[in-house]
Amino acid sequence: MNHKLKIFKSVAYHSSFTKAASQLFISQPAISKAIRTLEDEYKTTFFLRKRNSIELTADGKAFLSYVNRILDIQTEMENQFLNKKEAFPDQITFGVSTTVANYIIPKIIALFNTQFPKVNLNIESENSEEIENLILNQQLDFGITEGKNTNRKLQFTKFIKDEIVLVTNTNNNTLKKETINTKILQEIPLVEREMGSGTREIIYDVFKTQNIKKLNTTITLNSTEAIKNYLYYSNSYALLSINAVREDLINNKLKIIDIKGISIERWFYFVSRTGYKSSVMDYFEKFIRTNHNF
Repeated sequence: MNHKLKIFKSVAYHSSFTKAASQLFISQPAISKAIRTLEDEYKTTFFLRKRNSIELTADGKAFLSYVNRILDIQTEMENQFLNKKEAFPDQITFGVSTTVANYIIPKIIALFNTQFPKVNLNIESENSEEIENLILNQQLDFGITEGKNTNRKLQFTKFIKDEIVLVTNTNNNTLKKETINTKILQEIPLVEREMGSGTREIIYDVFKTQNIKKLNTTITLNSTEAIKNYLYYSNSYALLSINAVREDLINNKLKIIDIKGISIERWFYFVSRTGYKSSVMDYFEKFIRTNHNF
């Protein structure tokens, strides 16, 4: 029964039998059979089948609510009686924002893997907004984002502080000084992250307080790595996490341009649904806190 409920949840969230089959590593006919069996057992129709898509019926939406509650309770039971202390399930799935995924979490999970080689870590990497939506939709139980700590349906716990700095190619000498004011900041060509990026949101929140209304954005890219690679070959500028450019500063690929009177700081947060409890999540969070600077 539990297996069929997990199949139903995956189909419901993906709105696709094919994607659910891929996620769960089982055949599409097996997915279809499980859904038909559930519909027969509960004497209703959970999905409307269209030519190229499916969608939940009213009964399907109600059933999904029950399924989420049942699977949450089962997770609590397993955590209470099975996943004690250093005993982990075969797989831990969590989400991280792209900055964390690329520059902070890799060395931590490498260490975790040496200590717990039998545990498979499945890490979803998206921008902060996407990760938080996945947690809200119960597709992920927890994650680490650069969120704003404002959604009441989510609980945020501070992880580490980060600073966002203005950087450019080391050979870019178009500015006379390496400290600029806000007027010049609004004139220089900037490369920005996409809408939904936690980095972008933090930047704009700070700029609102400084009455900075418009930037000279010349290009938008959807990853920090893409922005850095662009900067290597241009005289543009970008506001990026100090964690993301640390190696570039050491290797003299990028340099920091100070902005007079402005400091852009933020926190990375551990995020989960409000009220969600898990001993696995708690232990894993402690492990990350202990080892992020090893």
